[in-house]
Amino acid sequence: MLRKFTLYLSLFWLSSTSLFGQKSNFEQTDRFFDSLDFYDKYMGTVLISKNGEPIYQKAIGYADLEKQQKLTPSTKFNIGSISKMFTSVLIFQAVEEGNLTLDQKLADFYPSVPNADAITIDQLLRHRSGIANFTNSPLYLTYYTKPKTEDEMVKIISEGGSIFTPDSKAEYSNSNYVLLTFILEETYGKSFQELLEERITGPLKLEHTQIFDEIKPEENEARSYSFKDNWTLEAETDPSIPLGAGAIQSTVADLAAFIEKLFAGELISQESLDKMTELQDGFGRGVFSFPYYERKALGHNGGIDGFQSLLAHFPEEKLTLVTLSNGVNFNTNDITLALLDSYFGKEIKFPSFQSYAVSPEQLESYLGEYTSEQLPLKFNFTKEGKTLIVQATGQPAIPLEPTAEHTFEFRQVGAIFIFDPNTGALTFKQGGGTFAYQKQ
Repeated sequence: MLRKFTLYLSLFWLSSTSLFGQKSNFEQTDRFFDSLDFYDKYMGTVLISKNGEPIYQKAIGYADLEKQQKLTPSTKFNIGSISKMFTSVLIFQAVEEGNLTLDQKLADFYPSVPNADAITIDQLLRHRSGIANFTNSPLYLTYYTKPKTEDEMVKIISEGGSIFTPDSKAEYSNSNYVLLTFILEETYGKSFQELLEERITGPLKLEHTQIFDEIKPEENEARSYSFKDNWTLEAETDPSIPLGAGAIQSTVADLAAFIEKLFAGELISQESLDKMTELQDGFGRGVFSFPYYERKALGHNGGIDGFQSLLAHFPEEKLTLVTLSNGVNFNTNDITLALLDSYFGKEIKFPSFQSYAVSPEQLESYLGEYTSEQLPLKFNFTKEGKTLIVQATGQPAIPLEPTAEHTFEFRQVGAIFIFDPNTGALTFKQGGGTFAYQKQ
């Protein structure tokens, strides 16, 4: 993901709803999304496809708030790190043609990158290179909207250094897939966009999938927003920064077709697909695994600017789920669950959107820096008007929603912050963990 609020966000989908039947119930799904729309919790499009045919789709919110242009199921969104699946496919095509090998060294292309002589293309694909993630650097936010050349990006990645010995473990890094993009371009002497069109989007007739440029709502492209008292327009990442790590734009229908054709063997061989979906330390080669009860989906998620996305395919059920959003003020995991619960005949748990008023005096009492002996992550709390803002170490500033006395949430990742102004204590909860913090 690019520019995401990570903390300890889990990739797993968990639910406590109870089974009441086996018949899909999309009537309740409509009510769920209508509620999100009414309370300004979500803007986006979703699609569920079975055997290559859409069985549910919904669009809520705006592609352009200023012009009051509504989203439609065919609106194009910037999809962030789902782009990595496309890059991985292009690498496997190059391997099948004999133009690259998985054990080929990065030093053959970019010897200036630390440990390049020990890093293989395979390790780049599986996030096992040890190359630092350039989007984690505070400097990233100073240049992400400006064009960069290949030489400039390689220099940025090289100067970021190495954070572990290659192949000793796995850790997500956008740097890996930017380098894979450049390797593809050098191998074929063509731009990433040309390769994408010639090898994937053209053959599959994905007419709305390409490298994004400046967003044009008049061409049915969505702008992205964050929520701070109201929807606020986000700046746009320049596509030369993420490239094959996150610079693709698409629609729910195109993405469903892409992953269905991939698993049907129309892009790479079964042997290559098996390698692509083989997991080690939670990572495949451009793919993650997402469990839902006893079932397992394969795919990728993404985040860039105010966009968040998910592409997931259940091979055994031949079921595909796509969610593309350009504005989120809610836990996207709950949206995924609502869609899957509806399809599999489970009852949706409808959220309560009761607001809690915080006085200016109360808001002031929460401000400052908080540290913990349990986690290296520091939190700095500031305010913008009536909104409490949190900024974690190396992360962008995030607005919080008051949900109870001294309690604030960032629902997108299930993060809860509970203050005790009398002692300066802070309790941080996420993903089943509880961590104690103290105001400095």
